Amino acid sequence: MIATVIGVLAAALSVTSFLPQAWRVIRTRETKDLATPMWIMNVLAFALWTGYGVMTRTWPIIVPNVICCLLAAFILTMKLVSKPTKDRIADTISAPGPSQRRP
Repeated sequence: MIATVIGVLAAALSVTSFLPQAWRVIRTRETKDLATPMWIMNVLAFALWTGYGVMTRTWPIIVPNVICCLLAAFILTMKLVSKPTKDRIADTISAPGPSQRRP
């Protein structure tokens, strides 16, 4: 029982830890200070953890790692694409409010 609670808390914190970075990338469209190798390793690590979870049929490993892999892949994609593409992606995800619209 305690192990399950610890696992759920760890999964929730792992997933939640990526949300502020993803939202900041969407909001600012700035990724120059992000280290590309770190995000590549993150995506690969989460993909491997997901594979491990699938092979062991462990849903508490699969679910948070799939979500973290998607968030890390999104951040990596935003790091690698051109500025116009980054703007289109961010605009699609978060329509700017009246005070945020660009001229």
